Amino acid sequence: MPTSFTVVPVEAQDEQRQRNGQQEEEEDEGDERDRGTGDGIARENSPFIHSAELGRGNMYEGKNMALFEEEMDSNPMVSSLLNKLANYTNLTQGVVEHEADEDSKRKEVKGPQMGTFIGVYLPCLQNILGVILFLRLTWIVGTAGVLESFIIVFMCCACTMLTAISMSAIATNGVVPAGGSYYMISRSLGPEFGGAVGLCFYLGTTFAGAMYILGTIEILLTYISPSAAIFKVEDVGEETQAMLNNMRVYGTCIIILMAIVVFVGVKYVNKLALVFLACVILSIIAIYAGVIKTAFDPPDFPICLLGNRTLSKRSFDVCAKFTESNNETKTTPLWRLFCDSSLLNATCDDYFSLNNVTEIQGIPGIMSGVLTDNLWSAYSEKGSIVEKKDQPSVAGSEESKMGGLPYVFTDIMTYFTMLVGIYFPSVTGIMAGSNRSGDLKDAQKSIPTGTILAIATTSFIYLSCIVLFGACIEGVILRDKFGEAVNGNLVVGTLAWPSPWVIVIGSFFSTCGAGLQSLTGAPRLLQAIARDGIVPFIQIFGHGKANGEPTWALLLTAGICEIGILIASLDSVAPILSMFFLMCYMFVNLACAVQTLLRTPNWRPRFKYYHWTLSFLGMSLCLALMFICSWYYALIAMLIAGCIYKYIEYRGAEKEWGDGIRGLSLNAARYALLRVEDGPPHTKNWRPQLLVLLNLDNKQLVKHPRLLSFTSQLKAGKGLTIVGSVLQGIYLDKCTETQKAEENVKALMSVEKTKGFCQIVVSPNFRDGISYLIQSAGLGGMKHNTVLMAWPQSWKQTENRFSWKNFVDTVRETTAAQQALLVAKNIDLFPTNQERFTEGNIDVWWIVHDGGMLMLLPFLLRQHKVWRKCKMRIFTVAQMDDNSIQMKKDLQMFLYHLRLNAQVEVVEMFENDISAFTYEKTLMMEQRSQMLKQMQLSKNEREREAQLIHDKNTASRSAPAVEASVAAAVPEKVQMTWTKEKLVAEKHKNKDSNMSGFKDIFNMKPNQSNVRRMHTAVKLNGVVLNKSQHAQLVLLNMPGPPKNRKGDENYMEFLEVLTEGLDRVLLVRGSGREVITIYS
Repeated sequence: MPTSFTVVPVEAQDEQRQRNGQQEEEEDEGDERDRGTGDGIARENSPFIHSAELGRGNMYEGKNMALFEEEMDSNPMVSSLLNKLANYTNLTQGVVEHEADEDSKRKEVKGPQMGTFIGVYLPCLQNILGVILFLRLTWIVGTAGVLESFIIVFMCCACTMLTAISMSAIATNGVVPAGGSYYMISRSLGPEFGGAVGLCFYLGTTFAGAMYILGTIEILLTYISPSAAIFKVEDVGEETQAMLNNMRVYGTCIIILMAIVVFVGVKYVNKLALVFLACVILSIIAIYAGVIKTAFDPPDFPICLLGNRTLSKRSFDVCAKFTESNNETKTTPLWRLFCDSSLLNATCDDYFSLNNVTEIQGIPGIMSGVLTDNLWSAYSEKGSIVEKKDQPSVAGSEESKMGGLPYVFTDIMTYFTMLVGIYFPSVTGIMAGSNRSGDLKDAQKSIPTGTILAIATTSFIYLSCIVLFGACIEGVILRDKFGEAVNGNLVVGTLAWPSPWVIVIGSFFSTCGAGLQSLTGAPRLLQAIARDGIVPFIQIFGHGKANGEPTWALLLTAGICEIGILIASLDSVAPILSMFFLMCYMFVNLACAVQTLLRTPNWRPRFKYYHWTLSFLGMSLCLALMFICSWYYALIAMLIAGCIYKYIEYRGAEKEWGDGIRGLSLNAARYALLRVEDGPPHTKNWRPQLLVLLNLDNKQLVKHPRLLSFTSQLKAGKGLTIVGSVLQGIYLDKCTETQKAEENVKALMSVEKTKGFCQIVVSPNFRDGISYLIQSAGLGGMKHNTVLMAWPQSWKQTENRFSWKNFVDTVRETTAAQQALLVAKNIDLFPTNQERFTEGNIDVWWIVHDGGMLMLLPFLLRQHKVWRKCKMRIFTVAQMDDNSIQMKKDLQMFLYHLRLNAQVEVVEMFENDISAFTYEKTLMMEQRSQMLKQMQLSKNEREREAQLIHDKNTASRSAPAVEASVAAAVPEKVQMTWTKEKLVAEKHKNKDSNMSGFKDIFNMKPNQSNVRRMHTAVKLNGVVLNKSQHAQLVLLNMPGPPKNRKGDENYMEFLEVLTEGLDRVLLVRGSGREVITIYS
């Protein structure tokens, strides 16, 4: 018997179906496909009753599991899981390689010896003021408003300042050789953390170089010389693609030139830095001078508005519909852009005809009071028109050709967190000096002084510019990212004095300098990591020229930088490098906090203005900003760092640097002996920690006492149980009722022998109260991981029409909280604690794998005397492509490794036609929803109509239901399918019995997604009834609610059909984590 059993749930079949679906889309572009689900199955664009579509052979493939298709993205089908279970391997552990003898001396190399000003202050200024100040800050101010922009900048600057304080403490605690931030982290937190974060920071610095180069090209091709573009715009809408291609070509050329400059020597880069920094300083002075000038003589930059919409002046000169010349009215080029001819009686765009063309000043000046208009945010969707607030306009009909009209459009969707991600790279230059610590004469003195001064300087510039931009420039110009409304000028350049060209040229050289600084620092960082020898595969990059220049590292840096150039979008590259920089900053703060709290004897920094609370605050702020900028990029960056960490741990060289992690381990061992572990339990120790949601009646009594009985049987006194309920109202008004309800619940818990805690929440509405319980129930490590509730039996009743909404929202919230969900249907039929089942089965229907909850729950139930004599049976579903015999063998082997005794059966569900009853059931469901929601009947009329639909549904089911059950028992029989003749016959047969209000019900087009889901529910219900109708308890995977909330009521109907005819059902939805393991 093998000793290792690895579970690799890969949805091979679903991936194959995705590929097939893509091939079908390429073959028939006219067909509409539903891409909202994760199974990749092509969808039909016409109902089943269209004989023309049937004639084309349009088949319903993959219908059997349609009800669970929302789960396919995260949870594999059992068949695909079992297919991989047999392919387990037992690999031996890799041998840890040790580095060469520590006593081997490295060759001493002599590099440039620089001071604080040239070595730290100037590189930091150039990197911080490189791109965002000139290209994006005005746009951020216009989009987020002055107040939110101030918050963004202050938050980012505070993060970098706190990091600089922590970095200063570490840098002054001994000699800091080449490597800067990497050296500080690795010597403080150990080689694993140091190598992982160091490599991530290297990648961030490299991508920063790509971002600066992209900014350089954007300035060149957009504002300096648009005619230099290699790829020209031929058709409307191709501007973006042409610009990206130009950036790729020019970016590659500039990378080569910059790499040659850096290769020649860092000394020349430092000499060029003075020139570049002079351009930056002149540009900033020009901005402040322009602001002062606007107080008494604002510059003349008129903006053309049509109604309240901003127009791009690239296509016309005169801001008017027509002009008067020699007593003759002539139309302008603007007229011809909106009309089909130059004649006055031409047919024009509706909005153009209804609104006037006005011209306002784009730079009204600091005394104009425009600051009040720019205080608040103006977020927008992608492709929306930049509009002026409080400007009168007349709404026209919906335009069909918006893209061809000369409006100023937004190129991306904007929101607060996205702006944080775009802005943060502008403050990431704080490590530019410390990265080149090996070139500094006195790193302990230069790094703290130069970095903190640079951050203070740039923070003042950013914060003051936000206020000045909002006070001087019109909001529509601020939101015009590329200056289309001011003849393609750089927006911040329109404010500058004496000429916009001062800003354009200054920003161009500034971005060039920042790119050179990044290409200078990144190779040295990689060289320092390689020379430490902790990562074996990069040791080659530790070699360089005779004077120590990292030649090989420079080549790798240029190659990685080219990847960023190929992305070609500054807004896309910025969040990537933000993650790597933030991770490095977070660990710098962590290193300072750990060393300070441990108070190791060697922790004696010369820099005294630090405290562990500041470091902890900086670390928390860095982590928060990572997820604010982009949570998925943050997770990817952490995954990369984690992989590098593990690689160094297993394959890297062992180092003893006296790092803080070793000392922290000793303190953590002592702490663990004094305190119970606070955190999620291991899979081997996992058990359902229940939050039981009870419903109370008007007398504050529990409606379903059997729910607590089932809780006792499931828990058997082990683990955590929280019994919660919600009272609707205000807490001040419900104090007495809350106490009464708590007493009643505790009394019932005592009767049912449920050991746990009671928590009653008062909320203005029931839904929010449940949400509060799910989020806040428990304390510390004693928190629930599973929610147990009863199925809302009365969800179809009109007077209780919100019960199903609350139920579906609860399902969504438990999923969001990563908690398991158990829904007991027909809870009043469940046994009490005094009953005993002498025989019978607990049937598990395993459709999708969601962590093993379905396997664990029957095992826990059978520990209780009520269920002890019941046998466990596991059913899984095989489809046409599955090998049911092999599935059964694999499942038996899996259960053997799980040490579970259960009977295994694989049920085959073949692809067959959708039955008449399925379509009729779907139509009835949709009719009911439409009648109650859209016809807006009165309460009495709603009840009457709903009852009529229910009666018709019940009456029409008898014959098709018999056919469906016969078909389930005899698989070779083909179920009834719709044809044109059968449709006509069915309509004539039911003509007299149908109500007049429903005589067109068969003419409706059923929603194809609903039809497929109903087919799954009906078919699966028939199979479950055939096998488990007499089981004592049926456990079934609970499909997730639809992503589109409009289908919530249909979701309830699907679950109702799926469990119809079963006495006791427990719907199970896992939390996404494994709760059962094959290991000891």
